[in-house]
Amino acid sequence: MRVALICIDKPNSLDVRMANRPAHVEHLNASGIVELAGPFLDANGAMCGSLIVLQVNSVAEAEAWAAEDAYTKAGLFASVEVREWKKVIG
Repeated sequence: MRVALICIDKPNSLDVRMANRPAHVEHLNASGIVELAGPFLDANGAMCGSLIVLQVNSVAEAEAWAAEDAYTKAGLFASVEVREWKKVIG
C-alpha cells in the first residue's frame, strides 16, 4: 500500500529544516520505502513543508517511519497528515 505524509512546517522554521536536512535525506534514502518525496514551497519559493509517499504494509508502518525522521525529531512540523494514497498516473 502507499501512504502519503503531508507535513506542514511551523512558521519561521526554515533554519530548523536546513539544519536537519542532511539527516532527513539520509533517512529518505536509507529506508528503502520512499517512493517519492519533496518539499512544499511558499510564495517566495522557500521550503515550507514536505510531501512523502511511502510504499508500506500498513499505516502504522508509515507512522513509525515518520516518527524516526530527523524533521519530526527536531520538531519542525506544525502538522503531519498520514493518508492512504492510490497512484493512478505517473
